[in-house]
Amino acid sequence: MIMLPIELIIYTALVYILAGFVKGVVGVGLPTISLSLLALVLGLKEAILILLVPSLITNLVQALAGGRLYELTKRLWLFLLSLCLLTWFSTGVLIIADGNLLTIGLGVVLLLYCASYFFKIKIPVPGKKEKWLNPLMGALTGVSTGLTGTFVVPGTLYLQSMQLNRHILVQSMGLSGSIATISLGVSLGERGVLNHDLIIISCAMTIPALIGMALGTKVRSKIDEGLFRRLFFVSLSAIGIWIITSASINLN
Repeated sequence: MIMLPIELIIYTALVYILAGFVKGVVGVGLPTISLSLLALVLGLKEAILILLVPSLITNLVQALAGGRLYELTKRLWLFLLSLCLLTWFSTGVLIIADGNLLTIGLGVVLLLYCASYFFKIKIPVPGKKEKWLNPLMGALTGVSTGLTGTFVVPGTLYLQSMQLNRHILVQSMGLSGSIATISLGVSLGERGVLNHDLIIISCAMTIPALIGMALGTKVRSKIDEGLFRRLFFVSLSAIGIWIITSASINLN
């Protein structure tokens, strides 16, 4: 039985308030922020287990808001299917691999995501290529999700390339995040590695995540989103470097 100290539970709750707030403002960031801040104190695999319920609930809230769910599902079903399958498959590697190596992988993914912002790297508009790019990008995103728990590279970048309006883009990321989280949870459950104590903590962390998300959604139109994004990516870059350095020291 895993019992976390009260100080660590409070820290985890604060992390999820922050992660939920970022998600409420920009539509992404809950897995990215929570995993990066928890992996260093708990380990990546444990951080992923705690992520499951808050990620699923907040993504479902995001996916069901906006009224374009059927339209998005029809357009993205191949992306979502390959995302689901490759997330399930890659989780098998997550279970047996060295946790420090996977944590380094998480740090690399974070830095790639930040580099795409700072250097204005964008995936070209798919256009007519969407039919074969959807399953390819879904598969690559599934590998990243299964190994590191984060969906941002290349999934978020690909969805952004589709030139969806802001609200539909946010809904599409919620839909994709829901599918990825369900596949991740089912895969971990089938492989018998779900820890009931951490799942209970995961359920409890849904409350601070929703509180943060509600706050972020409320202030979304009242703050300078450009400045917020810059602060977000500068902070994420520092966290990514910190994660890689710490995990490399532990690996050695």
